[in-house]
Amino acid sequence: MKLAEVLKVLLVAAMVMTTAKAIWLEMPATGIKCVYEEIHNNVVVLADYAVIGDEEHAQANILPTISVKVTSPFGNNLHHEENVTYGQFAFTTTEAGNYMACFRMNSHAPGSKGVTIGIDWKTGIAAKDWDSIARKEKIKDVELVLMILQDRVQAIHEKLVNLKKREEEMREVSEKTNAEVAWFSILSLSVCILAAAMQVWYLKRFFRKKKLI
Repeated sequence: MKLAEVLKVLLVAAMVMTTAKAIWLEMPATGIKCVYEEIHNNVVVLADYAVIGDEEHAQANILPTISVKVTSPFGNNLHHEENVTYGQFAFTTTEAGNYMACFRMNSHAPGSKGVTIGIDWKTGIAAKDWDSIARKEKIKDVELVLMILQDRVQAIHEKLVNLKKREEEMREVSEKTNAEVAWFSILSLSVCILAAAMQVWYLKRFFRKKKLI
């Protein structure tokens, strides 16, 4: 097997692991539906969305419009559109956490039934336009494969580092909770022993006054 073929096989294996999600969201006639993904810092996010009407909308030749709002974990507005049937948003994350995209059908949309929204959500390496990069940098197929693999390895490394950091944070929280539970258990046991000793002392004193012992 030639080197180029080996690299292509590795590229396919790497691309299988890329974060690219095709989502079909069933929208009701009223209300809001949201999708979200937990993403760490400094990651490119690219998403396309489009309204997919049913037979009723196809016969009327009119697609209902939707409103779209994308927010960061701290509530910052990253994308906001009103009265659209399709669109795209792209950004680079500046904070780690859940990034949320919310969709709402407009009240004046024709038809009482809901619609389906198709969402192509890509993050990290999957969000890059490799064809444009190859044309701009004037690189060949093998070089492009190596560049993609390098970026993929870097993305996996960053994800592992992030998971390790979260594991350390969870371990610290767990150890702190265990210590607090241990102190609370000791305090509860001390109070119970003290209460029992007080009861014994009171009963002895009571029985002596009554000359029962």
